[in-house]
Amino acid sequence: MREVTSHENMEAVRGVYARWERGDFTASLPLFDADSTLVIDLSIPDGGTFVGSDGIRSYMSRFLDAWESLTIAAESFKGGVVVIGRFIGRGAASGADVQANFTQVITMQKDKVTQVKLFQSRADALEAAGLQE
Repeated sequence: MREVTSHENMEAVRGVYARWERGDFTASLPLFDADSTLVIDLSIPDGGTFVGSDGIRSYMSRFLDAWESLTIAAESFKGGVVVIGRFIGRGAASGADVQANFTQVITMQKDKVTQVKLFQSRADALEAAGLQE
């Protein structure tokens, strides 16, 4: 079996973000390991740890249902593990327009995502990944 490179992994993640930017939020499903973990910084609404396909799918369904419209876009990728991005949306219940930055640290083994950590602070994410600004 051929070893998957970090470059190939990051290209797969870039592809997911390209599809998310077009509104296809199912794009990441095949990339996740069945036992993967999503960790949302507790300073972010509904933050916590979501485990496995069912836990992550449940969180994402609630998150996506909260928006009338939503765009999630990657602005840059650092060190093969960090995604810096922005989301822009309109709340389904409130009608409020929201823009926020986010930073994710993605851990992959072979060609599957095993963990995604979502940080409100870019500095915290870069530190967690062992990178500098």
